[in-house]
Order: sequence, then C-alpha cells, then structure tokens
Amino acid sequence: MPRSARVLSETGVYHVMLRGNELKDIFIDDEDRMRFLDVLHTKREQGSYYIYSYCLMDNHVHLVLKESNDSISRIMRRITTSYVGYFNRKYKRVGHLFQDWYKSENVESDSYLLTVIRYVHQNSEKAGIAKTETYP
Repeated sequence: MPRSARVLSETGVYHVMLRGNELKDIFIDDEDRMRFLDVLHTKREQGSYYIYSYCLMDNHVHLVLKESNDSISRIMRRITTSYVGYFNRKYKRVGHLFQDWYKSENVESDSYLLTVIRYVHQNSEKAGIAKTETYP
C-alpha cells in the first residue's frame, strides 16, 4: 500500500524525528555526533532551513526546523544522505541506517512551537542520560 502524501505545514515549521533502522544506534561515538551536527550546520548555511532545536540520542534524533529555500523533503534528503554516506564509509557497511522515512509533525502555532522545543530539550533528561541543574 503506498504511503499517503505528507501534509505540509502552513508555517514551514516541523518537529522531525529520525530513528535508527531496527532501533539500532545511529551514533556510535562523539565523532559521529559531531559529524551529524556538521552536516546540519553545512546544509543550513546553504540557506535551506533554520534550526530551532535538536536532540541527538543514541538511536534517534529530534529536530525542530523551519523551511527556507527548500522543502522539508529536500532538506531531510540532503541531511540523511550526507550523514549515511559518512556512517557507512566509517563503519564499512552498506544499506539503510534510518528506519523508514523521517517522521514529522507540523508546528502551526507559537504555543505548540514552545511545547515542542521544551520536549526536545528535555528528551535526554527523561531518558536518564542528562540531568538538569536546579538553582536555589
């Protein structure tokens, strides 16, 4: 059965999720995380989107971004193709790294944008791999 067409955001803002194929890790070490961030930065500098928030977990990624000159599908294709090429070369592997296509939720209001950014920032804390400092 063919997948249904993605509903585009009226604001151009999306909460995007990428998950490792078979729930496997997509970041093995800090070098991988830095490469992914480099890819995000390089593609952003080409003028195709703005980044509001991100969270890199071992086996998945959350991004909150806004389209600029490119569509969400082209943005994500550029990001994933670049990172998968690096990952497959480094680990001498072939094939898919990410499970299915990316998932995305449209962000159509400022209040939902704040909610999504808060969720993304708290993701690693809820997973127990980071902690938030509290001040008196």
